[in-house]
Amino acid sequence: MRNRDEIALWPVYFDSAKTRKEGRRIPKKLAKPYPSLEEIGKALERLGVPYRLIPDAAYPRIHWEKSGVVLAKKIKAKNKLLKEVASMLEDGKSRLLREKL
Repeated sequence: MRNRDEIALWPVYFDSAKTRKEGRRIPKKLAKPYPSLEEIGKALERLGVPYRLIPDAAYPRIHWEKSGVVLAKKIKAKNKLLKEVASMLEDGKSRLLREKL
């Protein structure tokens, strides 16, 4: 259950493969393809924001897909936090290279 002092960060908010209508909340130039909960968590760690992961949650617009959610402590405006997290996410190319090694 979510508290009032937490902000829900769904992976779809940062997914460059999704449209605004499908749930992306940041500009496409900041978005990354298929971000994971762990990547969002690492970005929040680097920003010094406490968070918790809920891996079995489903985004309401895509309720059949259990993508999970990250609940971050509300220390600033949601839109500002979204942009900061997006700028801290790795790009897909570096992630793919790391997985091949």
